[in-house]
Amino acid sequence: MLRGLAGFNKDWLRSDIPAGLSIAAVGLPSAIAYPAIAGLPPETGIYASIIAPIAYAIFGPSRLLVVGPDAATMTVLAAAMGAIIAAEPTTAGTDRVAIASALALGVGVFCIAAKLLRLGVLASFLSRPILVGFFAGVSLSILVGQIGRFTGVKIESEGLIPPLVEMLAKSSLIHWPSLVLGLFMFALLWIVRAFRFRVPGPVLVVVLSVVLSAIFDFQGRGIAVVGDIPSGLPRLSLPALHQMPLDKIVLGSAAIFLVSFGAGIVAARSFGSRTGEEVDANQELIGLGAANIAPGLFGSFPVSVSDSRTAINLSTGGVSQVAGLVSAATLIAALVFLHSALRILPIPALAAILATAAISLIDIHELKKIWRISRMEFIFALIAMWGAISFGVLNGVIVAVAATLVYLLRQTMFPRDGLLGRIDGRHGFFDLARFPEAHPIEGAAVFAIQGSILFYNADYVRMRLTSVAKGLPAETRCLVLDASAVTHIDSTGAAALDAVAEILAKRNIVFAMTDLSEQSRGILERAGVVEAIGAHNLFNGREEALQALIGRVGEAGSTASAG
Repeated sequence: MLRGLAGFNKDWLRSDIPAGLSIAAVGLPSAIAYPAIAGLPPETGIYASIIAPIAYAIFGPSRLLVVGPDAATMTVLAAAMGAIIAAEPTTAGTDRVAIASALALGVGVFCIAAKLLRLGVLASFLSRPILVGFFAGVSLSILVGQIGRFTGVKIESEGLIPPLVEMLAKSSLIHWPSLVLGLFMFALLWIVRAFRFRVPGPVLVVVLSVVLSAIFDFQGRGIAVVGDIPSGLPRLSLPALHQMPLDKIVLGSAAIFLVSFGAGIVAARSFGSRTGEEVDANQELIGLGAANIAPGLFGSFPVSVSDSRTAINLSTGGVSQVAGLVSAATLIAALVFLHSALRILPIPALAAILATAAISLIDIHELKKIWRISRMEFIFALIAMWGAISFGVLNGVIVAVAATLVYLLRQTMFPRDGLLGRIDGRHGFFDLARFPEAHPIEGAAVFAIQGSILFYNADYVRMRLTSVAKGLPAETRCLVLDASAVTHIDSTGAAALDAVAEILAKRNIVFAMTDLSEQSRGILERAGVVEAIGAHNLFNGREEALQALIGRVGEAGSTASAG
């Protein structure tokens, strides 16, 4: 606890107070805008921006990370809430805030459970290319969702294309003042970004739109405004979980947890690389767990690491979690004293903020980089993007996870292998396919496999070894399998090696293995493979094996350099 405040020095206040004020200034517009993605009232975003940083300051390990509402997390939240609401009886009153609070509690519980099980590795489960593709799909979903707020037209269809078609059919209902205002604010945000004004774009849009709303009475002219925002502090309240479909709550919480934690740790490590601060995913689970449970107890929604707020914290010189506490105190003051101004904030201005945030989720530079580095990973990025667009965000999470699994399997189904030989005058062993000057070892064959031999690639390994065995010259006396890079062998893999041993035995070729791990050797012993090939044919190195089996090593050498 209090690791983000450890060693506190009052001199830090000179840096943390300005940083906290800047975080609040940048965070207030998004705190008001983001809840609209999930159909929640704006005050829930302010509550989350107050409660979550306080909880993280107490339980979080990082001095500099700032948690808060996040566009991608809100989109997954919206999809999870939609599934829960659809599962409730039509006669039941829908309390969207209670559902969001229940999901926040669920995400927090998942975080704590993952910490206890040391599952911080889950942060790496969604690869960077798949996250980039998924967020691009999410951003398009957010953009489409702003059509109604920009135009003042109620859009009832869902997905990517149907809302556009519906908008065309209802074009006569467009409220042009709302559209003009929204587009003006959208353009202003990009102008501020292009010219790098000192005042953040969202802050300028909120202030300007509130002033214009007060002067020209936007509400009276038919432009939708935020409306009443409670002026009091959030109150402790536990959502009625017994009245909700718990299976949908659990599944929704799991999806939000996976996306928000995965993306949050990617962001945390990105900022950590700049500051030199080590990021321990398992420790971050405690901080993020607390930062989600606390809003769930105060009528708010799940949060994640906020890129924009953390960037502001770093750029303004914040040195501890005091900056987050100052930000929370500033938002409390805004909630108490500025609620009458915030109530006339026009909805099209919020749509402009959301649309700009959505576009920022599309990382074109990273997509180009992935395309340049690996075409296969780029394809998986497109699959994740397509899943979020075509099947909805919640199902898109499933598609992204499935794409990750396929990608992992694809990487390990065909382990790298090759026959090894010698190069005259050089030490070690060399892949015959990669080094044309290398030559086989007379009377022996050395074959290396770089990867585990498991149920899903055992047939491939068996066929490769069988093919090699059948192509060996008649004078070959032994086939040495270099298992130094084989991390694990399961029962199916053992059966595959046993089949290879039988084929070699029929040709009177000794099957030997080197550098087996203790775990792999135990599997092969229990499977009877060691007995079949003979325990005396297990060696600690390739040189030792060749010396014992053919009476020589070939060219002098000790240090291996397997291809």
